[in-house]
Amino acid sequence: MAVKLTAAGERNVKTGHPWIFTNSIQKINNNAYSGDIAIIFGRVKNKVIGVGLYDSKSPICIKMIHHGGGVTIDSNFFLNKINEAYAVRAPLLKTITNSYRLLFGENDGFPGLIADIYHEVMVIKLYSSIWFPFLKIITEHLIQVSKTTTVVLRLSRSLQQMKNNEYFEDGQVIYGTLIDANIPFIEHGVHFSANVIKGHKTGYFLDHRENRRQVGLLSKNKTVLDVFSYAGGFSVHALANQAKEVTSIDVSKQALTLAMENGRLNRYSGNHKTLAGDAFKILKNLISKEKTYDVVIIDPPSFAKNKNEIEIAKKKYKQLALLGASLTSRNGLLVLASCSSRVLASEFLAINKEVLDRFPRNYLLVNTTQHDIDHPINFREGAYLKTGYYRFSD
Repeated sequence: MAVKLTAAGERNVKTGHPWIFTNSIQKINNNAYSGDIAIIFGRVKNKVIGVGLYDSKSPICIKMIHHGGGVTIDSNFFLNKINEAYAVRAPLLKTITNSYRLLFGENDGFPGLIADIYHEVMVIKLYSSIWFPFLKIITEHLIQVSKTTTVVLRLSRSLQQMKNNEYFEDGQVIYGTLIDANIPFIEHGVHFSANVIKGHKTGYFLDHRENRRQVGLLSKNKTVLDVFSYAGGFSVHALANQAKEVTSIDVSKQALTLAMENGRLNRYSGNHKTLAGDAFKILKNLISKEKTYDVVIIDPPSFAKNKNEIEIAKKKYKQLALLGASLTSRNGLLVLASCSSRVLASEFLAINKEVLDRFPRNYLLVNTTQHDIDHPINFREGAYLKTGYYRFSD
C-alpha cells in the first residue's frame, strides 16, 4: 500500500528513524491490515523513500524495515539482513560464549522482533503482529544462519491477549523438539541456564554480558553485593572468578533459587548468600548493621515504563546511588546501571555525579559502558542500557 507522510514524518524517515506514528500519516489505504507492506512516498517528486510494515494495533502504525528508496521485500531481503546482523556478532562468538542476541529489533531492521540464541536453542520474541505473515521464512533463515536445532516462540503480553491470534501461543516450539525448558549455555566461560518457556523476556538478560565479565574479573578475593540480581548474572561471574563472598538480593525467591542453581553450575570456593525482599528496605537494613562490600552492583529493572514515570525513576536512581555509596567499602567499587530508555545516559550519569559529589567520600568515575556487541544501537531510543563504575579512594 502507498503511504504519504507529513513533513515532520518524512524528515524522521529520511534520518533513518524506524518509527512512524499515526499523527505523521497524511494519506493511507482505509483497508490496511497488520503486516501489510507500506511503501513510503516522498512529498516532492513522489519518489519512494522507504518501506515499512503496517501495524493496526499500535500508535507506531508503521515500523520501518528499509530506508532510502524502494526494495523488494522477499526471502533474500530478510536473509541479507540476518546475515548482516550475524556478521556484527562474529567477534563475540570467537570467545568462550554460545549465547547471544542475533536480532535486536529496530536496531537490526526487525522492529518488534527479537531472536536470542542459547547454545542450540533459539528464542524468537515478538512484540507486534506485523511479523506473523513473515515468521516462517524469517525462522528458516535464522535457523540456517545460527545453526540452531530448536526454536521457541515467545509473545508479548499484548499479543497473547489478541483475540484473533489463532495460530501462535507463547512458549510454543515452532521448530525441532524441546526436552527441557532449562537450556544450559556459556558466557565468557561461565556456565548458566535459561528457562526459555517461563523466564523473563527470552529466558535471560544478555545485554549486560560484558559488564558481568568485567565485574567478575574485579571480584577475585572480594566481598560482592548484587542488588536486583534476578538469576544471578553478576553474582555467578563473581563466584566463578573466586569472590570471597557474594550476596544476591532480589524481590523474587524464585529468581534467587535460579541464582543459586546457576552458581552451582560453576566451580567456586566463596560463600553465596541470598536475601529476598524489597531492595530499598534490605539496603537500608544492611546500612543500619554497618555492613560494607568491596564490590556493589545495583542493576534495577526499568523504573520509567512511560513518560509519566520519568521523574519518579530519577528519584529512585538518586536513592540507589546514595544507598550503594553507603555500602561500598574503602577502596571499593560501586557499579550503577539503568535500563530505562526514557532516562538518557547523560541524565543517569549526571544523577549519579550529583549524589556522589555530595557524599562525604572521594571517588573516581573509572568507566562507563552501554550494551554489549550483540545489542547494536542504531537509533536514539534503542540506547536503553547505561552503566557507571565508581571507585572510592577512602
